[in-house]
Amino acid sequence: MQFKEKGGRFMEQIDEVLDPRLIKLNLNASSKRDAITQLSETLKDADYINDVPSFVKDIYLREKEGITGIGDGIAIPHGKSDYVTKVGVAIGVFNKPIEWETLDDEGVTVVILFAVSNDTESARNQLKLLSLFAARLGHEDVIEKLKKATSSAELIAAFTEKEGLGQ
Repeated sequence: MQFKEKGGRFMEQIDEVLDPRLIKLNLNASSKRDAITQLSETLKDADYINDVPSFVKDIYLREKEGITGIGDGIAIPHGKSDYVTKVGVAIGVFNKPIEWETLDDEGVTVVILFAVSNDTESARNQLKLLSLFAARLGHEDVIEKLKKATSSAELIAAFTEKEGLGQ
């Protein structure tokens, strides 16, 4: 995997792609678009993308292809965009469920927004990144910790703790 370089080596672990600046808790959103826009602004503020409206448009192109609400109150919108300057993952935990197309027809309170550029290498990295997160999200204890997190550190710990994951 080659998400981005850190200390002369490429990141291969989930904890290496989680940036505390991209984690927002206690958010309010009136809609799916509002949630995606808020997280996109977070990505722009941290220099992961350079154009919020164009990035959001690219995310919505992917949204038309299929459901990104995976159930259990979690959505993983993603897509490739020329407006991404470096691979990143913005995570928002919202105070109230947001109406979203989901596999279980329930609202979403945790949104994990992937920012990946449009080149071929990034497309491969997007699949690797999605699989890393999906593996963690397959554990109920991880989902519960995500929803109950009161700090960026707790949210990162929910994804990175190996205890109870059978590893």
